[in-house]
Amino acid sequence: MIPQTQRNSNRKTVHTRIRRKLQGSAERPRLNVYRSLNHIYVQLIDDLNGVTLASASTVEGKKAAGGKSDKKKTGGNVASAKAIGKAIAERAKEKGLKKVVFDRGGYLYHGRIKALADAAREAGLEF
Repeated sequence: MIPQTQRNSNRKTVHTRIRRKLQGSAERPRLNVYRSLNHIYVQLIDDLNGVTLASASTVEGKKAAGGKSDKKKTGGNVASAKAIGKAIAERAKEKGLKKVVFDRGGYLYHGRIKALADAAREAGLEF
């Protein structure tokens, strides 16, 4: 088993390699994904201007529910990743964005990352 610090270090190395090839613009922003054990975070980033155009995360859901912490329901599951995928697609549509560049953040395209991407595609984003 690989220690957690080494695993995250490997992920960051892969993410740096991916970022050499990807760049977001105002017309086609980068859809960046970060996942922790309990939550998943997504941002639409314009790299040319260094601006975040829209964001969504599973942490927002708890704050919107009045700050009640429900220990059994976390953002660390596929269902909440799908919900965040739909949410970021809706926020992108509000900004008039349809096409994005998907940045998986060095994570394998599997599980929560794949669920988020598929949900964003179904909700209307193109990548």
